[in-house]
Order: sequence, then C-alpha cells, then structure tokens
Amino acid sequence: MRTAAGRESKRTVEQRRQVSGNGQSIPRANILLAYRRPPRPTTPIIINGIAALYIWLEVCIFSDYMDIARPEFKRQKRKRQFIWGAIGLVCLGAVTVGVSRLKPAAPEVERSTVWTDTVKRGPMLRQVRGLGSLIPSQEFTRQIPAETEATVVRIQKLPGSQVKGDTILLEMSNPQVEQAAVDARLQLKAVEAEYQSLRVKLESDLMNQKAGAATVNADYTQAKLQADIEKALYELGVISGMAYKNSKSKADELTTRNNIEGERLDINQKAIESQLAEQQAKVDEIRALTELKQKQLEALKVRAGIEGVLVDLPLQVGQHVTPGTMLAKVVQPNHLIAELKVAETQARDVQIGQPALVDTHNGTVSGEVMRVDPAVQNGTVTVDVKLTGELPKGARPDLSVDGTVDLERLGNVLYVGRPAFGQESSTISLFRLDPDGKGGVRVPVKVGRASVNSIQVLEGLNQGDTVILSDMSRYDNTDRIRLD
Repeated sequence: MRTAAGRESKRTVEQRRQVSGNGQSIPRANILLAYRRPPRPTTPIIINGIAALYIWLEVCIFSDYMDIARPEFKRQKRKRQFIWGAIGLVCLGAVTVGVSRLKPAAPEVERSTVWTDTVKRGPMLRQVRGLGSLIPSQEFTRQIPAETEATVVRIQKLPGSQVKGDTILLEMSNPQVEQAAVDARLQLKAVEAEYQSLRVKLESDLMNQKAGAATVNADYTQAKLQADIEKALYELGVISGMAYKNSKSKADELTTRNNIEGERLDINQKAIESQLAEQQAKVDEIRALTELKQKQLEALKVRAGIEGVLVDLPLQVGQHVTPGTMLAKVVQPNHLIAELKVAETQARDVQIGQPALVDTHNGTVSGEVMRVDPAVQNGTVTVDVKLTGELPKGARPDLSVDGTVDLERLGNVLYVGRPAFGQESSTISLFRLDPDGKGGVRVPVKVGRASVNSIQVLEGLNQGDTVILSDMSRYDNTDRIRLD
C-alpha cells in the first residue's frame, strides 16, 4: 500500500512537471530559464530591484500557464500571487517616493572653461575704460570749403601726401568768377580816376578861394595901416576929422571881409575833405569787391594753407561743387588727441585734469583729460584726452585706440576681479570654490566701487577665497556645481 501510494505520488509530481501540449517532462528550473529575459545593462541598485521584481511576477504568471492545472492548488496559488503582487506594488511605491525626494546631482563644469580669481586685500586703483580713435587737434586742423560754384579740372595731390602752406591741392574752373574779377578790376580803376579828378578840381577851387582871401587880407592890412596914419595926423591937427573917419570906416569894412574870407576858406577846406572822403569810400568799396573777386579767383586753385598731411580729398575730376562743399582736410599729425567713448554709468566720476593712458595697439602714450562732453549720445559720454607723451609709431588720425582714465586710488580694501555681470554698489551671487577646488557653492556678495578689472568687496567673501568670475547664468537654478 505504501509502495503503491509512493508510486502514485511520484507519478502525480511528474505529471505536474509536464508541459501542456507535447507531453514532455521539463524541470521547473528549465522553465524559468526559458522565460528569463536577456541580460540588462548595469543600472543603479533601485532600478535593478524593480527589474528583478518585474521578472519574478512575469515568471509567476507564465508558470501558471505552463504547469498542469491542479484544482486543489489553484486557489492557494492565486492567493499567493495577489499577496506578492501587493507587496511588489508597495515596494514600487516606496521606491518611487524615495527617488522623487532625492535632490538632483550637482552639474559638472569643466575647469578650463571658467575664469577664477582670488580675493585680495590692498590698494585698488579705480579706472574707467573707453574705446575711441585719434583725431587731430582743432587748432592744428584746416578744413577747406568751396567759396564759389566751380568744376574740378585737376587734382594734384592725393590723401596721405605731405604738403606745405602754398602747395596746390587741386584746380577748379568757373568762367563767371573769372569775368567778375576782371570787371571788378576795371571798376576799381574807374573810381580811382574819378577820385583823382575830383581831388584836382577841389584843390583848384580851394586855391582860387585862397587867392581871393589873400587879396582881401592885403587890402585889410593896407586900410588898417592907412587908418592908423590918419589917426596920428588927425591927432596932430594936420587933417580933418572927416578924412580920418573915412579911413577908419574903410579899415573896419576890410576887417570884416578878411574875417569872412578866413571862415569861408575853413568851410571850403572841410567841404573838400568831405567830398574826397565820400569818393574815397566808393573807391574802398570797389577795391574790397575787387579783392573779394580776386580771392575767389585765386580760391579756384586750392592750397593747403598749413604744413602737414592731406588726410581727405573726396573729389573727382569733372565734379561740380557748390559753396560750402568740403574740398580737402589737412592736419598736422604730431598734434593729435584721443576721443574716447565712456559708458554713461562710469563717466560720472571723470573730471578734467585726471591722468589717462591711451593704447594705440602699437604702444601706449600718457595723457590727461581735457574735455568731458556734457551730453550723452547712444549711452556714452565723449571724453577728450590730450596726449602729453611721445606718440608711438603708426599713430595717425582715425586710428582706433583703447584708453583708461584713472579716477582714484582706494587704500587697504578687499577686492577681486570684476565678474562678467555685476554693477557697482549692488549685491550679486558668485560661486565660491571649495578648499579642494573640486566644487563650488553659490554665495551672495555685496560689492562697492568698481574699476575696469576689479571690484570692491564689502560683504560675503574673505581674503583668500577663490570665486568664479565667468558668466554662470546657465546655472542660475542650482546652488552648487562640481568642477571636472
């Protein structure tokens, strides 16, 4: 009986291990191997646990279909499946909650792509920087405009040529100007001749008046002498009183006439001077007009006017120009100034007389601020710097330069290199490196006065701290980084 029952039990076990459909007996271990998935790539421990749980549930479900159905064990298997499924769901939920609460890993940043600096303590020189160009000084620049309408007939010098004051740069032509100059000269000769004719006539009339006045004066002198003699004879009783009265009356008449002739002579002299002055004014007017026409005629031959370099001549042969058109520009290259454009936010501390340094990209030259434009144009203020040092080779008008102006020197302050973003007197955030230099943490930093390459640190950093000055705006959402 026991042997028969053992055989029956062994047979039942073998039947349970048979695969439905082909009757071939397969061990359960082989069935699990047959349904095992290919190896997965290496993943974190949490993901591996989830994957193992999922494979186990899949094998359990498929094994129910692969084994021979046993009614007496079906309910127990399903109950175990539900239990293990519930356990798996609880574990999966716990893992999901744990993963969601994990903080993201700090992003990695290549060390070679960031710019760092160390916080230092000591004197800090405040400077402002501006880009600009070299321009000729106004008192050593001559711009030549056209005085009349004309046509360019010949260009004798090109830009870049060394010129002297009487060097002819170009020649122009205008027949009307030439004719006007000739007419003015002829008019001048005519009025000069009229002046000479009037002067001769007036002088002749004056001589006649002087002759008449001289005759009256002679008669007056004779009558006065005769009256004096007859007075003496009358007093001696030689002549009668009637004879003396006649002589005295004649002398008084000639005295009056002599005085009148003298006054007439003075008036005539003034009248002659007035007429000659009027005619002289006409002569001067025509002479000035002649000189103007002659100057316009000479201006058709454009001369440099000063010794220097011809820097601009924007004309071509045959081109017609109008009055006021700029013909040429001559400068003296040894007298240049730097015109810098400084940001309006930095130009408020720039003052006349402050020292400056101008870089021509072929050398540097010292200078001082000579003018600060009161107006703002396109967000910049124009600052003119007078160059006091020797100009480097290659310095010429319109050469691009880079200049710095020294504002003040701060003593014993905490400062660091100026970051990519950050205005003075504000609070900014910087990444301060760890002591081992393998990571950085974001810290708020209060800064004060700023210079071209440095900025004053008021709060947030200590001497010896190393910070990142590069643009880190892409990491605004994280407070820590790793350096690779």
